[in-house]
Amino acid sequence: MLGVTEIETPEDMHEYGIGLGRALGAGQLLVLTGPLGAGKTTLTRGIGEGLGVRGPVTSPTFVLARTHPSLVDGPPLVHVDAYRLGSALELDDLDIDFARSVVVVEWGAGLLDGVASEWYELVIERPTGAETAAHALEPGEEPIERRTLTLTRHTAADAG
Repeated sequence: MLGVTEIETPEDMHEYGIGLGRALGAGQLLVLTGPLGAGKTTLTRGIGEGLGVRGPVTSPTFVLARTHPSLVDGPPLVHVDAYRLGSALELDDLDIDFARSVVVVEWGAGLLDGVASEWYELVIERPTGAETAAHALEPGEEPIERRTLTLTRHTAADAG
């Protein structure tokens, strides 16, 4: 799954997350980077479904981190919203069991110094400006915009 993937719809984002969840295992850390509304939480819902965890998976904005236990004897999903965190030390203060969980961190870019020796980063890019779907929208309907996902693996040695 490393590399670039084009995602056409929110449903496709969810399906990509399911596949990613099935590929992730205990001790793996995934950082999601992208603007508001890019699909980070939709993707994480899919990861939770792929892992077979108890849901619903929602944005942990106000609690910072939410743990979803496995329903299938697999690792739990720890879903972190690091938007309000200022440093790796604050992330470490959450006392997350990185070794036995799959950890997904939204807004976590730059917060992994000393926290993990290896992690994956998924950058979600979406069009800006007037780029929208070709079909006519109904009143109140949101445009469906293609997303470009870039999944890369990082190690502490890369940062040094």
